[in-house]
Amino acid sequence: MTSGLCYLIRLSTKDNPQDCKNCLECSRENGCLRCPEKLFLFLQRQGMTHHGSCLHSCPAGHFGMRGKDMNRCMKCKAPECERCFSKDFCTKCKGGFQLFKGKCFSSCPEGTFPHLTDCIEGCLFSPFGFWGEWSPCQHNGLSCGARWGHQTRTWVLTLKGPEELSSLCRPSEESRRCRMKKRCPKDKRKGGTRAERKRAQTHLKHPSNRTVTEPPPASHSHGEIEHT
Repeated sequence: MTSGLCYLIRLSTKDNPQDCKNCLECSRENGCLRCPEKLFLFLQRQGMTHHGSCLHSCPAGHFGMRGKDMNRCMKCKAPECERCFSKDFCTKCKGGFQLFKGKCFSSCPEGTFPHLTDCIEGCLFSPFGFWGEWSPCQHNGLSCGARWGHQTRTWVLTLKGPEELSSLCRPSEESRRCRMKKRCPKDKRKGGTRAERKRAQTHLKHPSNRTVTEPPPASHSHGEIEHT
């Protein structure tokens, strides 16, 4: 069996040297049947049959899939995809299409902008700028009294242009977690000092005992003070 197969390979190679180039196994009707370890088997439809070739890299519209027995060229799922990493993830689109997150679009999705062959998020002119200073580290509006807070910074665009360009460049902002001072000065504590908090609690329990800081109104016949 093995000798007959070898004879078939030699015969096919002699009659069709181009069809059986780089093949481990080859037939006169179908071309390559098996390829060396580092090459990919590419099957191309010819009428009702497939013709095999052993290639170093797969052609446009296909990606290489390695297997235990043999490596094969598989077709990209999207017809507008020229190159793909896997069946559903494009890395290059055909002319007239833009690439965004592994998909090909005839027009870029909302919130993205065309740039060369891709759709990009954010501002097209973002390389012309710099990050501003980080804001103070705060938690719920306070700069102390907690272990962790957050701070933000904004991307400052240095490229000057028409108003329609600035509309494409919405403010870009990022945030991060930051360490805070656990203890606050008394005047910065939420709710004021301990004495102030105690007075507030006393007022809630006994409203009639609140302190009047404005001049008292005119006395009535019974000598009472009216609180408005």
